[in-house]
Amino acid sequence: MAPGRSGRSQHGAADGERDVVIVGGGPTGLMLAAELAMAGVDAVIVERRSDQHVDGSRAGGLLPRSLEVLDQRGVVGRFLEAGHTHPAHGFGGIRMDIGDLPTRHHYVLGLRQSEFEPILADWVVGDLGVPIMRDREVVDCLQDDAGVVVGLADGAHLRAQYVVGCDGGRSVIRTVAGIGSTGSEPTRSWIVAEVDTSTEPEAGIRYDGIGMHGASRIGEGGPVRALLTEPTLRHGPPTVGELREALVAVFGTDFGLHTVHWLSRFTDATRQAVTYRDRRVLVAGDAAHTHPPHGGQGLNTGLQDAVNLGWKLAQVVQGVSPEHLLDSYHAERHPVGARVLHNTSAQVALTTGGERHRALRDTMSELLTMDRPRHLVAAMLTGLDIRYDVGQGPDAHPLVGRRIPDQDLRTAAGPTRMSTLLHPARPVLLNLGEPGVFDDEAPSGRVLVVDAVCDTEWELPSVGDVPRPSAVLVRPDGHVAWAGDPADPELPSTLATWFGEPSGTGGGPIPTRRLPPRRTPSRTGVLHDR
Repeated sequence: MAPGRSGRSQHGAADGERDVVIVGGGPTGLMLAAELAMAGVDAVIVERRSDQHVDGSRAGGLLPRSLEVLDQRGVVGRFLEAGHTHPAHGFGGIRMDIGDLPTRHHYVLGLRQSEFEPILADWVVGDLGVPIMRDREVVDCLQDDAGVVVGLADGAHLRAQYVVGCDGGRSVIRTVAGIGSTGSEPTRSWIVAEVDTSTEPEAGIRYDGIGMHGASRIGEGGPVRALLTEPTLRHGPPTVGELREALVAVFGTDFGLHTVHWLSRFTDATRQAVTYRDRRVLVAGDAAHTHPPHGGQGLNTGLQDAVNLGWKLAQVVQGVSPEHLLDSYHAERHPVGARVLHNTSAQVALTTGGERHRALRDTMSELLTMDRPRHLVAAMLTGLDIRYDVGQGPDAHPLVGRRIPDQDLRTAAGPTRMSTLLHPARPVLLNLGEPGVFDDEAPSGRVLVVDAVCDTEWELPSVGDVPRPSAVLVRPDGHVAWAGDPADPELPSTLATWFGEPSGTGGGPIPTRRLPPRRTPSRTGVLHDR
């Protein structure tokens, strides 16, 4: 099972050996499987559920950066067709407009996890052909220098080069790997439920001395979703009696509650894995970070964990990059997870009852009517302001480390968008200057080299307008690894750092292509033959 082979496993399913075993088939596990499959890695998902059914509607929507990521893979339309767009988001219950954020997806897509997961699974399993082992429970995981052995409850074993735990907040993989976690203990609890009632509740959020509460119908003809802050911290699954008691305490009635579809309790506890990687075992999504659902960031953060990890893990499995590339997954995503835990804690404070918290809420409400504070908070909540430290130093172009804006481009092959160039999940070297300057790079097979013209201004969330670069190197996850002049002597080392050495110099190639040089846009926008 030596690292370095490219494409599908040489042994495959015949002896139960895989390149990667993904434990957990929720949103994070499915997205990671998609990234690996697009790179030609032999991965399998092990899932306890017998199907993609989710109890309750769960997470309530997709945020702009997640929509951008799905756009980069060419599948965002499937989700847009199934959901509803909303031009506002909330920070601790404070509504703020996000319709002016500089992104194509300047809205929240109302699409519950119960609806999102089956669509994602159709793409991953149906289109990309990733196998899912259902009704199987992982109980153990042992690793050495050669690989990992995953033990199942039925006594079967799976062998792999790497295992990724996407198995939720009570992750078995994190536990058996001995990966510790840090965080805060719970101080408050909430009941969340989806129920049928005889009378219609008045939709909206209300505050009292305990905290924030709400009850409203999900869609037309759907159940009523209730969120109730409890007066004292409670643990464990709530009872129907406790739900009735909480409804009456807040609203003076249980609205004729007669059917409970889903009932759960969560607290304000936060936990984060101290490391996202222990040798050949990695964790992502809720297995890496858990927190209250304030701001709707959990599912979205997990999706972006998967997209950050997927291409790196594929390159290591295929021998394109050395194993230490995986260290950048923890280095980049752990701070993001920590910030999510931090801002959800702030939102818990905003939704707590009492006069002092009301004064805090009033102050924040006033601040979030101002453009600058609103843009900063909105970009943080939606994941649009993330900037990774990619080692380019303080004088690097403002784009470096950030997600690439989805600019309209004109190329020799016709008009396109930046997100379209990322559909194959491969790195892109975008030349916006004199055509042909990267012709020597194209045969190396490491990147997709594109000559293009961009006529629009470049704007970053929470930053504003930035200078138009001469050339940009974009990673498969849509983040910029380098931007500058094509003659920059740092470019070759950056290519080697992130995408391995060129073919014939000891590293394997990433299969890719160059856009056909039929015609080249001139600086005036007129297409002419080369």
